[in-house]
Amino acid sequence: MDTLRIEEVTTMRKTKNRYHAEYSKEFRKQLVEMVRGGRTAQELSREFEPSAHAIRKWVKQADIDEGRREDGLTTVERDELGQLRRENRQLKEEREILKKAAAWFARETNAVPNGSSNS
Repeated sequence: MDTLRIEEVTTMRKTKNRYHAEYSKEFRKQLVEMVRGGRTAQELSREFEPSAHAIRKWVKQADIDEGRREDGLTTVERDELGQLRRENRQLKEEREILKKAAAWFARETNAVPNGSSNS
């Protein structure tokens, strides 16, 4: 496999902010293949921008996605879990709003005592 040139790395990188860079799938895949081809994550880290830790994580995730490992969630499962957590958070917020609205309407219609006892 041909090694990437630094110019290619910068065009494959999309910066979200100063402290976090997102790399294209193609770039990550190429680095994973280089590691599988015998290069070390440290070596690639020195040659390209991502940290060795990030490269090792990409290799591990690729192994999980391809069924070579079973000690983690696949990318599809991770995406689904994230979506379910967002939905769950939204549903909890909506439930709280409905509880407060129901309590307010109950007080307004005098269906429920307001908490003071005049007995």
